[in-house]
Amino acid sequence: MKRLLILTALLPFAALAQPLNTMNNPNQQGYVIPSQQRMQTEMMNRQEQQKGMLNQQLQTQTRTQQQNLQMQMNNNTQRIQQTQPGQQQMLPNTSPGMLSGSSSPQSGDQHMLAPRSNGDMLNR
Repeated sequence: MKRLLILTALLPFAALAQPLNTMNNPNQQGYVIPSQQRMQTEMMNRQEQQKGMLNQQLQTQTRTQQQNLQMQMNNNTQRIQQTQPGQQQMLPNTSPGMLSGSSSPQSGDQHMLAPRSNGDMLNR
């Protein structure tokens, strides 16, 4: 009688127990070892995390390179604008040399430098 009472008390818990996994039978074709499946899932999760981290590093590196290139372009543009032919300096000509017919230097003679552009040296 005691056994029957215990059995009836435990019966509702037996209904809550998980049924046997009939889909993952070692005798069936395509059987997957649970521990191997867990390791594969863990490895795939790690790979996804590493892929995300590498993508983040690549984006940061690309952004840094773009900023450096933009800074170089800005510096070069600034340098070019500072040395444009339209902004020529007046240099005093203290000795006219062979071009002038007179042998005495004339004070106050000033000449502009000839305008230069990229590729002038190639055209000579």
